[in-house]
Amino acid sequence: MSSEIAAGGQQQRARYKPSQAIIVLGVTVLLFVVLSAALPGFVTLGNLFTLARNISILGILALGMAVVVIGRGIDLSQIATLACSAAIAVTLINSGWPAFPAIGLGLVLSIAIGAANGFLVSVVEIPALFTTLASGLLVLGVTRALVVPHYQVFLQPGHDWLLKLGGTVAGGLPVPVIAFAICALALHLFLSRTVLGRFIYAHGDNAQAARLSGMATRPLTMLEYAICSGIGYVGGVIMVGSTSLMHLQVAESTMIFDVILVVVLGGVSLVGGRGNVVSVIAGTVLIGVLLNAMTIMNLDIQTQDMIKGGVLLLAIALDSYIHPRDEETAKQGD
Repeated sequence: MSSEIAAGGQQQRARYKPSQAIIVLGVTVLLFVVLSAALPGFVTLGNLFTLARNISILGILALGMAVVVIGRGIDLSQIATLACSAAIAVTLINSGWPAFPAIGLGLVLSIAIGAANGFLVSVVEIPALFTTLASGLLVLGVTRALVVPHYQVFLQPGHDWLLKLGGTVAGGLPVPVIAFAICALALHLFLSRTVLGRFIYAHGDNAQAARLSGMATRPLTMLEYAICSGIGYVGGVIMVGSTSLMHLQVAESTMIFDVILVVVLGGVSLVGGRGNVVSVIAGTVLIGVLLNAMTIMNLDIQTQDMIKGGVLLLAIALDSYIHPRDEETAKQGD
């Protein structure tokens, strides 16, 4: 009897295969230990708070992107959408609008842009890559032409409560970290405990099977992109709270690739239907540690771009190896 139990235990150990998120967390711990020993100033309370604050906004954006990627899509317009929506909200506040309606209007605008992206992808059947690339350029161009011609808009004095979104609470804990935790918990509950969350996984795993089973995949796609833009807008408002301005050049930066890097590296597969909030947290922490170390080492932008590009290529290659693409994925344009 004891030999059978021992044999069963050995079989369970043999079948155990760590997920990509667990592997990434292990790599992060190893990297953290190495940097702590080799890089002066890395393990200081001030730097750790800075690290936590910086990765929080990136993590919030990655949570939104993960919803679209799980549904077998991609949203290259996320940064442009959040930047333009937040800039319009700040402009309205500066012109005398009450803050809550202005911020609410920005949220509605960002969700509408996301839903429009989903409509073009699911109904007009334009590949997600080209749809979101074009819509990001369109939104940025219209905003600059009609609302923010000089790229940046500053929040005028008198709105201290909004600036507290980028501050700290008692004990020095950054508010963006709390916002990241709330968004992560809410998204986890949505994806794992609701019917719509399960539908998104089923849609990403096999869109045709989901459609044949009676799922309304087109509205579901619009919902995925709307959630991505809505969560991204939360990150945009926190950006305003941290810096008291919104600079539209962030939409032309490489930040969207950092977001995709976090999502793919953590284990949210580009073929859809795989990954979760833990994957996003693992990818966020690893990329945050890497970016913080490169900043302390004072590496120039070109070197940082080379390192980030290499890591992104490696992550995509690993994803392609673990999750081979099929014809349906190719149809989505990635």
